Amino acid sequence: MNDSDNPLTGAGLDTLAVRAGCHRSPEGEHSEALFLTSSYVFASAREAAERFSGEEPGNVYSRYTNPTVRAFEERIAAMEGAETAVATASGMSAILSTCMALLEVGDHILCSRSVFGTTTVLFTKYLQKFGVATTFVDPTDYDQWEAGFQHNTKLVFVETPSNPLCDLVDIRRLADITHAHGAQLIVDNCFCTPALQRPIEFGADLIIHSATKYIDGQGRCLGGVVAGPKETIDEVLAFVRSAGPTLSAFNAWVFLKGLETLSLRMDAHSRNALTLAQWLVKQPQVEKVFYAGLPDHPGHDMAQKQQSAFGGVLSFRVKGGQEEAWRVIDSTRILSLTANLGDAKSTIVHPATTTHGRLTPEQREQAGISDNLIRIAVGLEDVEDIKKDLERGLKQL
Repeated sequence: MNDSDNPLTGAGLDTLAVRAGCHRSPEGEHSEALFLTSSYVFASAREAAERFSGEEPGNVYSRYTNPTVRAFEERIAAMEGAETAVATASGMSAILSTCMALLEVGDHILCSRSVFGTTTVLFTKYLQKFGVATTFVDPTDYDQWEAGFQHNTKLVFVETPSNPLCDLVDIRRLADITHAHGAQLIVDNCFCTPALQRPIEFGADLIIHSATKYIDGQGRCLGGVVAGPKETIDEVLAFVRSAGPTLSAFNAWVFLKGLETLSLRMDAHSRNALTLAQWLVKQPQVEKVFYAGLPDHPGHDMAQKQQSAFGGVLSFRVKGGQEEAWRVIDSTRILSLTANLGDAKSTIVHPATTTHGRLTPEQREQAGISDNLIRIAVGLEDVEDIKKDLERGLKQL
């Protein structure tokens, strides 16, 4: 289909979130069909051979070709402004698949030290076993980024905003530095989603999501996705085909439904988070609040340039240490104590002993993960009720 024949050419984000990737079967279904099948029947041995070899397009085996999964991939790619995408079983399998497809023994990754704890473990404990080294730098220090490049640096990996301190990176600036060194920039866009930020527009090469988070939006399913140029994504798909970290058709169908309301939800999450952050700043028991929507956040101006809103995740330090942080967390009655985020239900967690608990004390210190830090993914409840729930614990300090 030529672009001139595509009714979605030039369509707005919200239209793409509802319509992109819709390919009706002969049954004429309105909602996207859910294809629960492991394999497909071919009309002839020749057709089977041509499908397996790639000479003829079409479905082969649901480990790497499924119409429902493909619809999700097409929709994410359209929303991110990417050429194509490949879905995986989780956000971490999306990162792993990308690294396994694009790296080899002797290569080097340059990574922000402000990333999800499991990402750090994947790079330092597992990829290192296969001869891939990683250097971690302060995400907002561009001299460190520049100095961190080696002759064998192939990938640069960054979260912006970061988990959990909401560090902001100038994507355009980092992309320019990365490309000058002949490497590719990967942006984990989980916190913002394409509803708030489209990193490809600022020069990023690849976008990674944990679809488990805001793309689902209700904490139901695990999934991940990588979006970018077709030539690169084809390499990632080849790994997924061989290794099998496959997204299930059912989960893809759930994510398709989640995308339909993504912009509405992200606006609401962002409004609630900003209101809560402004309230937390005024609480005497709170030492510091990390949220880019606050004017004194060092990334505030950058967030206004490359995001349409500030997102739904914030963190704060209480006065004291782990005991005081746990006391606040354990006193809540509405917030869910869980490490997941991006849910309609607000969640609260202690990063130092959960999401970043496998890091060494030195790694946590470098990443700013202190014992008195609490992360909240602000949900869709009445924000006044969230305040009251937190106030219950804060008053005990």
